[in-house]
Amino acid sequence: MKVSTVIRLSVMMFLEFFIWGAWFVTLGTYLSANLHASGIATANVFSTQSYGAIIAPFIIGMIADKFFNAERILGILHLAGAFLMFQMFRSEDVSVFYPYVFAYMVLFMPTLALVNSVSFRQMTNPEKQFSVIRMFGTIGWIIAGVLVSVFAWDTKEGVSEGMLKNTFAMAGIASVILGIYSFSLPKTPPIKDKNQKESIGEILGLDAIRLLKNGNFLVFFISSILICIPLAFYYQNAHRFFEEMKMPHVTLMMTIGQLSETFLILLIPVFFRKYGFKKTIMAGMLAWAIRYALFAYGDANGLLFMLILGIALHGICYDFFFVSGQIYTDAQAGEKYKSAAQGLITLATYGVGMLIGFWVAGIISDHYKDLPLAESWRRVWIIPAGIALAVCFIFLVLFKEKQTKPAL
Repeated sequence: MKVSTVIRLSVMMFLEFFIWGAWFVTLGTYLSANLHASGIATANVFSTQSYGAIIAPFIIGMIADKFFNAERILGILHLAGAFLMFQMFRSEDVSVFYPYVFAYMVLFMPTLALVNSVSFRQMTNPEKQFSVIRMFGTIGWIIAGVLVSVFAWDTKEGVSEGMLKNTFAMAGIASVILGIYSFSLPKTPPIKDKNQKESIGEILGLDAIRLLKNGNFLVFFISSILICIPLAFYYQNAHRFFEEMKMPHVTLMMTIGQLSETFLILLIPVFFRKYGFKKTIMAGMLAWAIRYALFAYGDANGLLFMLILGIALHGICYDFFFVSGQIYTDAQAGEKYKSAAQGLITLATYGVGMLIGFWVAGIISDHYKDLPLAESWRRVWIIPAGIALAVCFIFLVLFKEKQTKPAL
């Protein structure tokens, strides 16, 4: 692959995740402090990500894979997304905000698959080349967080003055840039015959559901759904929690999680070789329980190190479970069903699992909202810590570590 192509794809990946990181990290704080949303209303907004993940396969399978170049669909979706982002910037009530964020997520979630598609189609050795390009996505997320803190939008004064709404403007501008830039990306034509008829199951990748006949994969599949319940607590509550605990430079501090993610992904092959899949993925599950316990009993004064350590555990939480799970899924699926199997796991995690998690997090947040601040947050974090620990135990007991041939 040419160096110029690597640069073009890296810029695309940087902008893709810059857009997401620019507004999603601070969303919980913005909804609570500026739109005065309840826990349930906040859960409703965050659930749009899951709805987008569920709808995304239809857009990719029925449109992008058959009728139009992937880079053109990417451009159109981001230009439309920019319009919706500016409408979110202008919204002053959560009831007005919700339809725009719902429409935005339905358009944005398919772009995560499209940037991968555009990238993979240009590569001669994806196993070696993709990680470098994907790394620029993490850098984009980090830079977005740094800018939010540099502009002081996430400070106590900035939040009280409603400055966090500028994150939507920043994301909207980046969406316009990526939307226009996408039309200059390498041509990525459809890979399927538009006259070929497919069932809904084929479009959604549900053919891979036969993987669930394998007992170990069924345990992994159910565990993937369950572990996304505590994951949703982090996305929905973490930024607001750190703000209310008066952590300095919250959005900047939260980028520590992405930095650890970038580093720890390199350790996964080492863990796989030395400890095997079961222990590697259990380390990710256990890390979720530990980080939430750190959040529950840490504070922004003498115990600030506990909050920072909890953020830094994001690399183990995400990489050791999700990346390891993707590798395991790829190994278990036969050649014909690799893409379908990955789609099934994505639907289960970002779709079903996190949808449940957002609603559970919202209900629990509302339930404890009248308690003193520190006690309220302690109870909110102890629950997902317990869920993660229970999932880890279930996986320990039911998943049998053994070398097996692909299930499909």
